[in-house]
Amino acid sequence: MYRLPAPDVTWTHEWEIKRSRFITLIRRVRTEEQARDFIHEARAQYPDARHHCSAFILHVDGANPVERSSDDGEPSGTAGRPMLEQLKGSGMLDVAAVVVRYFGGIKLGAGGLVHAYSNSVGDALPQVSQVTRAIRELYTVEFPHAEAGRLESELRARGVEVTDVEYGAAVTYTLGVDPGEFGELESTLAALTAGEVAPREAGQAWVEP
Repeated sequence: MYRLPAPDVTWTHEWEIKRSRFITLIRRVRTEEQARDFIHEARAQYPDARHHCSAFILHVDGANPVERSSDDGEPSGTAGRPMLEQLKGSGMLDVAAVVVRYFGGIKLGAGGLVHAYSNSVGDALPQVSQVTRAIRELYTVEFPHAEAGRLESELRARGVEVTDVEYGAAVTYTLGVDPGEFGELESTLAALTAGEVAPREAGQAWVEP
């Protein structure tokens, strides 16, 4: 289980330090390609800016997260790394940040740059709406059309996650439960259908609310 930004939203934050403008963009990314597309998009959106510094963290099943950062022409270690540390501190994965800098003519020095880029991301992060992804064990069940609506409502009311619905000769539901909760699901279905419906295994998947 882990937290990540809500989908399809880009959060922005802007402030000024000694006439330099710092514009922060934060977005969900699921792959390195998406992260690099996001960075290219920021360059295209602010083509006349001096720097487009970036950092991102990606979840990888069964391995350590992928972490990348870029100073994009700022002195080494003064931009990308402080941004990355802020992302890590947020506890989120699958998240990318780009900080666009319009140079104001006054040098900030190494310490000033670290402060500026770190705070640019740190001040933007509280705006980010977060969701949780969790591994669910998946099971399928089939209900007659006449009973499907009622049974779906009963399952949802009992906290069973309905991840997919397919309509055919019967209505097939894919249900997600926390690992180890199959017995509870089985008992719930038996009670609702007088033992006429049993769940079938359908693997595992990452699921979001």
